[in-house]
Amino acid sequence: MRRTESQPILVVEDDEDLRHAMLELLRGFGRGAIGAANGQQALGILRRGIEPCVILLDLMMPGMDGWTFRREQMRDRRLSRIPVIVVSADSDPLRGGSLLGADVLSKPLNFDRLLALLERLSPPPSVHT
Repeated sequence: MRRTESQPILVVEDDEDLRHAMLELLRGFGRGAIGAANGQQALGILRRGIEPCVILLDLMMPGMDGWTFRREQMRDRRLSRIPVIVVSADSDPLRGGSLLGADVLSKPLNFDRLLALLERLSPPPSVHT
C-alpha cells in the first residue's frame, strides 16, 4: 500500500518545540506538514507556490504576528481561500484585529480538537494499493 500525500498543512508557530511537536503529530497521522517561525516566513512559503490545505496560525510572534499575516493573506485572492485555524494563548484573539472567519483553538492545544477540525477542513491523505 502506498500513501499519497495530500496538500500539506502549514504550521506557523514561533515556539520551536511546539512547532516541532505539531509537525510530528501531523506527520504521524499521515499528513504532510511544513513549518514557519513567523508570519513573514509563512508568506514567503506561500508566495513560492506552496499551497497548503490549512494554515495553523499562532498570533503572538516576533516579526510579523498572526493578525498581520492574516491581513496579508486576505489581500491575495489565491491565498485568501486557504482556511486558517488560529492556535493562541491569547484570551481574546479578536482584540488584536479581525481574523476573518478563522477557527480558533486555545493553548494549551487540545490535539483531539485540532485533528477533528482538520478532518472537517481538509481531506485526509489518500491511500493507494
